[in-house]
Amino acid sequence: MARRRWPASSRPKGNRSSRTGPIVQVGCTLWGMDLTKHTHATVVLTDGDRTLVIDPGAYTPNAAELIAGTTAVLVTHDHPDHVDPAVLGSALDAQPDLRVWAPAAVTAELGDHDGRVATVSPGDVFEAAGFRVETVGGDHAAVHPDVPPMSNVGFVVDGDVYHPGDAYFVPSTPVRTLLVPTSGPWAKLGDFVDFVRAVHPERAVQIHDLMLSDAGKQSFARFHEQLTGTELVTLPDGGTITL
Repeated sequence: MARRRWPASSRPKGNRSSRTGPIVQVGCTLWGMDLTKHTHATVVLTDGDRTLVIDPGAYTPNAAELIAGTTAVLVTHDHPDHVDPAVLGSALDAQPDLRVWAPAAVTAELGDHDGRVATVSPGDVFEAAGFRVETVGGDHAAVHPDVPPMSNVGFVVDGDVYHPGDAYFVPSTPVRTLLVPTSGPWAKLGDFVDFVRAVHPERAVQIHDLMLSDAGKQSFARFHEQLTGTELVTLPDGGTITL
């Protein structure tokens, strides 16, 4: 599995960058979290024995395996590239400790599962597998005037990592690590550059990239770096960085 560790020079100054002992909690963010990108929009965050899976969709061939390894799943919206209701429903039946947080369109299809499936809306804050999660956004990015508006939420995890789903919504609080969607019928280079500039993260990681060839991913990364001054990390499926 590919792994990347950020050099000390790219880390924020202060207690977290100067720490030499074990990983400790600073505010609500833990230094040393691993971020693993899987196919398309699926991301797994791991910190010690805490694991959080975001958007295990039908395009992710190992989605069932990823869900089996966690007690918490977040879903941004009901499109199949972000959630496979059959796989997630089967996991809820098989794993009595599994919990899911998702918008109403998703939870209506999954069912309640004895209160283990929670409907979230923008502004909600909750704990999932020991991670603090803030729900933001509310609307899917527009595809075309003839396509009806759709709902979508983003998740800010531990005040540090932001998965926006299918939107370029700018959260009200700063984040260090921004997951940037780079392909899809709604995604445009100019919009994603403006999004990154507005969020102004320390690092950006390319997701939602299945529609791009390797050359396309590299092209987006070059434009991104030229226009934002921030490196756009392109991970292979299964690739990990330590934040």
